Amino acid sequence: MRIVFMGTPEFACPSLSAVSKAHDIVRVVTRPDAVRGRGKRLEPSPVKALAGELGLAVTEASRMTPEVMDELRAAKADLCVVAAYGCILPDELLEMFPLGCVNVHASLLPRWRGAAPIQRAVLEGDELAGASIMRVVHELDAGAYCAQVSTAVAGKTSSELLDELGHLGAEALVEAIGRIADGTAVWTEQDESLVTYAHKIEKAEMRLDPADGALANVRRVLASTDAAPARCEVAGKGVRLMRARTCDDALAAGEVLVSHGRVALGCADGALEVLDVKPDGKREMQASAWAAGLRAGHLAWGRI
Repeated sequence: MRIVFMGTPEFACPSLSAVSKAHDIVRVVTRPDAVRGRGKRLEPSPVKALAGELGLAVTEASRMTPEVMDELRAAKADLCVVAAYGCILPDELLEMFPLGCVNVHASLLPRWRGAAPIQRAVLEGDELAGASIMRVVHELDAGAYCAQVSTAVAGKTSSELLDELGHLGAEALVEAIGRIADGTAVWTEQDESLVTYAHKIEKAEMRLDPADGALANVRRVLASTDAAPARCEVAGKGVRLMRARTCDDALAAGEVLVSHGRVALGCADGALEVLDVKPDGKREMQASAWAAGLRAGHLAWGRI
């Protein structure tokens, strides 16, 4: 089939790669070059970089202008595939392709429609996270789905889940495209009574707090990203927790234990053990190295 592919971040790359092996991608649409990560230079999106390696035609667009719409119309594609493109698509585009427009969404719809489904699944302690192959419709993530894949959440970071679901979603997407092409796809409408929304993660939500439970704080660490890091203050200094786990140390909320290279933080209902940290202004390090720099004596921690 002739396919237009729309995507931007790393999550979309496995889908682009998988679809390109099975079908003719006639146009890739991605967000324009931007300052990404910690550098100050403009960099291409991961999808643009991969499309270049695959020799695919690329259109950079932050919105669907008349010129972009004309370009897509001229591609005469059968189907449009979307994977975390990052732009609201107009109804005119959704009606442009004979077989419609499908999206790889990183949740088990109808749970977690919206911007941050994987992080919300981690923060809420969901047993499973997943990806759905759904029709793109006017309302946000409200279309019927024809395939879903899932994986366990426990103990995984949001970045680990994002990578895993990117690959699982790509496999499901290729299979779904085959069924869409031959007319055997079975579509399931979402149960509106079960809908939850994965609103964008705010930095304030990720602040670690001794007044909360140990598991809630560990989930913040697992859900942490560079854009919304899990941070707190220990001994009066800011620090980002990169990895942590619950532990059996008997500590009061706000108390800090430093012992034999271990660091534990007391929470409302137990404690968490710090495994890796990034103190403000310093490199990432193991907790044992960080512990060596913490002064002995009465230590406390709290929200930053």
